[in-house]
Amino acid sequence: MSSNAAEVVRLLTVRRETLAVAESLTGGMVASEITSVPGASRAFRGSVTAYATELKREILGVDASLLAARGAVDAQVAAQMAAGARRILGADWGIATTGVAGPDAQDGQPVGTVFVAVDGPSGAGEGSACGGKVQALRLNGDRAEIRMESVRSVLALLLRELAGEQTGNERAQDTERNGGF
Repeated sequence: MSSNAAEVVRLLTVRRETLAVAESLTGGMVASEITSVPGASRAFRGSVTAYATELKREILGVDASLLAARGAVDAQVAAQMAAGARRILGADWGIATTGVAGPDAQDGQPVGTVFVAVDGPSGAGEGSACGGKVQALRLNGDRAEIRMESVRSVLALLLRELAGEQTGNERAQDTERNGGF
């Protein structure tokens, strides 16, 4: 269990919010990381591993013309995957990973090209997801390293969005509940 996953579950639990995950290149690793945290069931709704491109369209609702024009390794695809997971699994937040872990390039994208996305509650505050945020990554390493860094990166992106949305009053309540000052 990573500290990012534990902090994500803690913040979601405090806020009484939920999370859904859509994964491609990480093949279930993000969901595994989250569910390794004790108490994750209070916040985690579920996940979709849409490894095949057509599943991104058929299950997650990614636009077919976008997939045809740009392929599955694209910032907008990642954003639509996160939004689709959030919608179909009925969660407050959705996160997604799509990219090329190797050994070969895909859709004209070199190995190490990854997009991670978060889709949050609409009307969110300044500095937050405000619906959606995507981060483009250029990762080095072997297949396993690229996949693990993708997991770490999507959880870090979600954590930044959650922390950025937390109001001063929520921070005070959370600190008090957890024995801090």
